[in-house]
Amino acid sequence: MNIIYLLIPLSLMLFVVAIWAVVYAVRSNQFEDLDNAPDQIILDDRQARRDVQAKINEDKR
Repeated sequence: MNIIYLLIPLSLMLFVVAIWAVVYAVRSNQFEDLDNAPDQIILDDRQARRDVQAKINEDKR
């Protein structure tokens, strides 16, 4: 029975930490653009490759 005096405050602290984590994620715009984020990574990679290729082509001239 004495363990309940430890588990209740511990679970309440865990609950507060979980609420804080969700609020932090929302305020820092983690859920802003869920649909286009994977595409943006691919597009950024393509643009980086184009930049490198353009630099190589300029060096050859």
